[in-house]
Parts: sequence; structure tokens; C-alpha cells
Amino acid sequence: MVGTINQKRVAGSLGAEIVGVDLPSVDDETFAQIHSAFLEHHVLVFRGQDFTPEQLIAYGERFGTLQVHPIVPSIDGYPPVICIPNLGKKHTLTEIWHSDVTFAPTPPLGSILYALEVPEYGGDTLFANQHLAYDRLSPGLKSILEGLEAIHSGDGLASSVTGDPDETWKLQGTRHPVVRTHPDSGRKALYVNPAFTRGFADMTGEESEPLLKYLYAQGTKPDLTMRHSWRKGDVVMWDNRSVMHFAVHDHGDAPRDMHRITVDGDTPS
Repeated sequence: MVGTINQKRVAGSLGAEIVGVDLPSVDDETFAQIHSAFLEHHVLVFRGQDFTPEQLIAYGERFGTLQVHPIVPSIDGYPPVICIPNLGKKHTLTEIWHSDVTFAPTPPLGSILYALEVPEYGGDTLFANQHLAYDRLSPGLKSILEGLEAIHSGDGLASSVTGDPDETWKLQGTRHPVVRTHPDSGRKALYVNPAFTRGFADMTGEESEPLLKYLYAQGTKPDLTMRHSWRKGDVVMWDNRSVMHFAVHDHGDAPRDMHRITVDGDTPS
């Protein structure tokens, strides 16, 4: 019988550090506590971990089947593992608020990121609680959003809705509810993001833009966020159904190499 895991809150709105756990060798009872903490805090941090790709895959599979990323190539011999290196600020793909792969019909449950090499400074990752973002909306706006769906597209990382004149994004993208219900907790969360959401399903891009910009601003208010400063050996896992995240590129050409696995999710509802 193991004891209760040591959880340390890291921010007011979300996030906890789990202390004294060796993830590659965690037993079933400890894993059950980790899973419970994951649902409560939405983002978990583990310091000082040491994973081989095989061990990282085995740990991720305890949460469910693992995704082979539809765009980013995997590392040789390990299809579920992608490498996220420092490609320079000009080529960064994650310096925008987003939830992972929301353009898929069944977006990921969550992601697990393992730090192989980090810069001496910079390269932090921010996370924002979309349950609280929804909770703070007025009853009137909530009632409007409940009936809306949005189109998510992987055709590029857009910083804002552009309002394509020919509206082709409606044919190429995937429809998801603007407010989704978490399948485990039953809590509602905003489910739009600047990277992949192109517009509301039954509106033009021009009509969609003002309300989407408002929702993005509401979803990323500073007091809804936590900021993680990376160390080598860190593992951070987040619930893709309840948070957005943003990787800050402020470390120039300094090496920053991560391995990431992503757990398959369900159809948002």
C-alpha cells in the first residue's frame, strides 16, 4: 500500500507539481492518484525524470492509446514520439495559444512533454484554464455559445480568423462545439483557439472574428494561467480538453529539445 502522493499547487488557477515519484516505475495505485490529480489540476509537473522512448510510450499508454501525429514526423522507430527542437523564432509552430490537434475529428485527451535539453534561460510554456474562462462568462453569452459550433482547420497556424472570401475552410475543417463538456468531470470549457479555429460553422469569417477574438482574450487572462520554467528531466502533462498552452520563444538559438507523446481522445460534445 503506497502513501498519498505529494502535490504542490504551482498557480492559483491550475497546475500542480508531483514530488517524489519516478514515473517510469510507478505502480498502479500511485498511477491512480496521478490520474486523479491530473483531472483536478489539468496540468501536472514532474521534475528529475529519466525516460527512454520505450518507457515514455509505456507510461503514456496507461492513459490510453497514443496518437501518431498527422503532421509532425515521429522519431525513428517510435511512431508515437515526436521531437520538438528549437527551429528558431521564425519557424516556431507553438508560439500561439492553442489546444493540440483540435482539427482532428477526435482531438487528443492530453499530451506529455519530456525535456531532453533546455536553454539556460527562457523557453517557458504557459497554460490557461478553459473551465474557468467559461465559468466567468455571463449567462447571456453562455446561452448563445451553447448552440454554436466552430470550424477547426490544420491548414496553417493562423493568429486570427482571416475571413476567407470563398469560405473554403468550412469544407476543409472539422466542426466542434464552442463549449465542450469534459467526459470525466462533466465541467464545461471554452473550446476555441487562435491556432486552429477558423470561424463559426454557420457564419462567415468576417462575422466570426469579433466574438472569437473576445473569447480568446477571455481564455488567456493572466490570472487563468500558469507558467512553467523548464529544467532538464522535466515531464509536463496537460489535459487538452480543459487547457490551452503557449510556448514562449525567447531563447534565441539555444538548444531546446523535447520528446512529446499524445494520448488519443474522444469526439467533443
